[in-house]
Amino acid sequence: MKKNNWSKMVQTFSRRSGLYIIFFVSIFLLISILTAVQPAYRFSSDTLSNWTKEMDSAIFYHLITMENRAYKQSFPEGEAEIPQLSGVFLELTSNVKPTDPRSFFGNEIPGFSIFDNQLLMASENDFTHFPIESNPPLEEVLREREAVLTGEDKEETGDAEETEEETEETESEQTTGDRDVVFIYNTHNRESFLPHLPDETDPNSAMHGEINITNVSDRLAEGLKRKGIGTQVDNTDFGELLNERGMGYHQSYEVSRDIVAEAVAGNQEIQYMFDLHRDALRRDKTTQTIEGEDYAKILFVIGTGHPDYERNLKVATELHGLMEEEYPGLSRGVFQKDGSSGNGVYNQDMAENALLIEFGGVDNTMDELYRSADALAEVFSDYYWDAEAVQSDE
Repeated sequence: MKKNNWSKMVQTFSRRSGLYIIFFVSIFLLISILTAVQPAYRFSSDTLSNWTKEMDSAIFYHLITMENRAYKQSFPEGEAEIPQLSGVFLELTSNVKPTDPRSFFGNEIPGFSIFDNQLLMASENDFTHFPIESNPPLEEVLREREAVLTGEDKEETGDAEETEEETEETESEQTTGDRDVVFIYNTHNRESFLPHLPDETDPNSAMHGEINITNVSDRLAEGLKRKGIGTQVDNTDFGELLNERGMGYHQSYEVSRDIVAEAVAGNQEIQYMFDLHRDALRRDKTTQTIEGEDYAKILFVIGTGHPDYERNLKVATELHGLMEEEYPGLSRGVFQKDGSSGNGVYNQDMAENALLIEFGGVDNTMDELYRSADALAEVFSDYYWDAEAVQSDE
């Protein structure tokens, strides 16, 4: 009898030991896989955050009450029961929330999901003017059009061309010397403005090979140089480059990424990287009058489709705050955008302090855009030299 009991105990112990061994081996293999895979495929805190944010926050509160029942007293009447596991599983696997019809339509209706992006800061408490990106066929982008400049615009353009000669007279006492610490480029370099395209009325067709957002980049660069900040401007025509490679306009960030990589590799002094664009929104949403003069509003766009976006977000929020102090209403805010309705990275993973900046919209004029470029140069130079002073003190 004792022998039979002993035999049963040995068999039970063997079975349990086998299960324990399988369990620990599985854990070991899982950890090995997670640590051995390439970084791009690992779970990051950002990935887990995006995954869990789809869950009802009440679920986490219920989990806490399982450990401390006193927290149940704070639940509103009728909500003390934990949500059904079937609903939780549906949210995690499909991003569809049974209590929120938008989560279903956002997955089915093209363009609907843009309203799920986050405008983290907004001027004058306006959270309705989300940016709109033109995405025409490449042949439409490259089509030749007539472009004109008004008398005032020509004068402003001439000033931008002459500022290099005037730099010595207006040079700041502080300077980066021969170091170019800011890199400016234009992924959508042919984005233009309807006031300068007499034969165009369609915002999506506001494209031109010469009169475009690159003029604003040049103006910003000259403003920064006058403040003693060395700046490098890339003049690549990405539209032509896309055409040469047989790629579509939606692949613009793929070709600009090569240029950014080349710039970062060739200049170790780069500390800030700006990709300038223009919005497709209309004039009433992209124009601000300050002391009797019209300015093209500015929007900072931060891609959250990579783990290190917070360092860029910090710069954008600080610049927005400074601009609100110096030029109230000029900044439209800081727009946080993931990959659900666009690129979501915008090459901002390739260097620290990388921003995408929307200057005005399709209805703004060059003189309005130049005023805004000068304003940003002034605000950024104060930000830059303050940061340099702090670093030198440390």
